[in-house]
Amino acid sequence: MSATLATEAAPDTLVVSGWSAATPYGLGAEAFAEGVRGARDAVRAADGGASLGPYERAGLVPDFDARAVLGRKGTRAMDRATGLAVATAGLLLDRAGEGLAQDDPEAVGMVLGTGHGSVQSIMDFTRDSLTGEKPFHVDPALFPNTVMNRAAGQSAIWHTLRGPNTTVAGGAVTGLLALNYAARLLRQRHCEAVLCGAVEEFSTERAWLEYRARTGGPHGRPVGPLGEGCALFLLETDSRARAHGRVPFASFLGARFRAFSDPERAGEAVARAVSEALKEADVRPEEVELLVPSDSGGPLGAREDAALAGLFGEHRPPRLRLRRLVGDLGAASASLQLAAALGAGADRPVLVTSLDPDGQAGAAVLRTGDR
Repeated sequence: MSATLATEAAPDTLVVSGWSAATPYGLGAEAFAEGVRGARDAVRAADGGASLGPYERAGLVPDFDARAVLGRKGTRAMDRATGLAVATAGLLLDRAGEGLAQDDPEAVGMVLGTGHGSVQSIMDFTRDSLTGEKPFHVDPALFPNTVMNRAAGQSAIWHTLRGPNTTVAGGAVTGLLALNYAARLLRQRHCEAVLCGAVEEFSTERAWLEYRARTGGPHGRPVGPLGEGCALFLLETDSRARAHGRVPFASFLGARFRAFSDPERAGEAVARAVSEALKEADVRPEEVELLVPSDSGGPLGAREDAALAGLFGEHRPPRLRLRRLVGDLGAASASLQLAAALGAGADRPVLVTSLDPDGQAGAAVLRTGDR
């Protein structure tokens, strides 16, 4: 095969040398990988009087409470998305080894994707401003939660990451955009390692916004259950990873993106993004051994499936479909698809594709490898 093995990568090859996640299966990479391998349905009905808005079921991170996980100090006003991101970053840094951030904190950056930040915080703060006796009678401690880069900034502060800090928003494609942005930071030598990924919280407010957008939208978006979660990856060069005792989980071989204005051309955008990503990675379609599509359902999902079928012809690699297990993860969808590919193990080229109804398609190619 023409792609370079993760275990035999060139020293300057970018590799994923650590990852972790907070998902409807629980906290940690192991819980997620085991849930996906077992194809367990993590979408459940509400319990404890929790409101799911217009939905009867959702994929929630079970029993997650920022204070319980992170401690009481600094978490009183922390929103759920930030709590998930900070907790996941901590899990990843623990797995990556002591001293990753402490030895040279300016060498480690962070690229975190999100949909809108914390929708609940934005709407709650706005409501308080409108219903209070005075517009400025609001809790100032809650204002930072209304800013889109709150989760990325707080994660960096909490874990002493002083390298470049970036927030990316691109709908369902966000996770692939964040990975590609992190790769550019490393190739331009703006830092030596990057924590990259995406986070999405569930809230009643987000549930209603998504529901109205789907039922009132023109593109036939499926009205399925929502999910939440966060996945983060440690991206660095192969030589740096091995110098610090980290054996790569995968080599990052390339990513490409395409935009489309007409939903009828979504399949064409997927096909072009995949073809260009495979060319960049020097991987032939028949060499791909696992597909992780966006699994978005509806007409868009059908166009994605048709585009992939056309590209691969008689070669039909297995497809790992995540959304039906954990729900629609919004901006965190593509990052959890990447995590699912890593959790599948083996030593093979993997293609991850993403399609957003607002007009973006993306594809990323990795070669996974058992640790």
